[in-house]
Amino acid sequence: MSLLQIQILVTAAAIAHAFPITQQQSSLVRPTAFLINEHSNRQSALFSSVEESTRQSESYAVARGDGSSGGGGVPMKKKRSAQQQQRSQPREEAEKEEDNDGMVRPKVGAAMPHGRPSWFHVPAPSADEKSRYNKVKESLSNLSLNTVCEEAQCPNIGECWNGGTGTIMLLGDTCTRGCQFCAVKTDTAPPPPDPFEPFKTAEAVTKWGVDYIVLTSVDRDDIPDGGSQHFATTVELLKHSNPSILVECLVSDFQGDPDSVATLAKSGLDVYAHNVETVERLQRYIRDPRASYWQSLGTLEHAKKVRPNLYTKTSVMLGLGETDEEVIQTMKDLRSVDVDVVTFGQYLRPTEKHLSVVEYVTPEKFEHFKKVGEELGFKYVASGPLVRSSYKAGEFYLTHMINKEREEKDLGKTE
Repeated sequence: MSLLQIQILVTAAAIAHAFPITQQQSSLVRPTAFLINEHSNRQSALFSSVEESTRQSESYAVARGDGSSGGGGVPMKKKRSAQQQQRSQPREEAEKEEDNDGMVRPKVGAAMPHGRPSWFHVPAPSADEKSRYNKVKESLSNLSLNTVCEEAQCPNIGECWNGGTGTIMLLGDTCTRGCQFCAVKTDTAPPPPDPFEPFKTAEAVTKWGVDYIVLTSVDRDDIPDGGSQHFATTVELLKHSNPSILVECLVSDFQGDPDSVATLAKSGLDVYAHNVETVERLQRYIRDPRASYWQSLGTLEHAKKVRPNLYTKTSVMLGLGETDEEVIQTMKDLRSVDVDVVTFGQYLRPTEKHLSVVEYVTPEKFEHFKKVGEELGFKYVASGPLVRSSYKAGEFYLTHMINKEREEKDLGKTE
């Protein structure tokens, strides 16, 4: 036996000793000969028969889970007595609990559902250097622009970028708020915004040649107007470059400042979007304390008041412990301020430092909420596990809807 062969045997023995295979694991180990001999067996590169494939997938599902068990959140606390509230008066508003028997809320570090359901499948980013995905990525990099697609770890980045568009994130990549569901960086004093960013954005979008673009941003409570004028300038430049382009701005609540809301609403954008994120009961567990349910509704209402023909839009995450009744009440509240478009999507935990998923909502339940929303009078409802507030499929529908309604209005004026 040669010295090289001895060294190989010693190394293999060391590895086997360091990583022993248990009896349970040994049943999952594939024979090396089978993996190598793939050309002689055309049935499958992984399974020698349909039956074996079924057994393997079943054991994988059992080991990993299908998302139908586990999770569940943590119970809501009982309402405190008047005497208990008096003893901690300074913390009354922060600690006040509702009497929600059987209701739950999300929590960082709580148990997650076991595995993920089978319906979570998205197109992967293209590896082709000449693909539209890489063209979008390159143009963003060259102009030093940020996207919420990357910063918020959106699962639909492959579909949208492969389609030649992305959601540009203005005002930098660092947020002044710290919501428990969001993966974007936070800081109390982020770097100042790039004054040339509106011009760079218009240049990038013009190159993409899209007919609908979504602009969003981090919260910038450190700027007096929250970045409203920065947005307005970007919209004006986009419309100057391409008057027919439809522009959606997904913005913060601007701390409830009506002047900031009006500045953006009057800029020429087509869709004013602001997310309420969740139902009223769960707001303080999910969003930064500076955000609130009614403040969000107020900004959407004011945008419509300033420009009645402006489309307003919001998004709600599901799977955080909300009840069906709460979701429907949220839709009713949104319709009461004449919101036109609502989207529902599954909350997915970006890291272990963020809120755990309470449950994976089924596609059937998403479809139910869509039907209820349509019955309540929303012009468009996008509802599905992988739907996000800025989503290419939704943009396609909104483009068609907005253009059609405007054509009908123009025809009505000429008749």
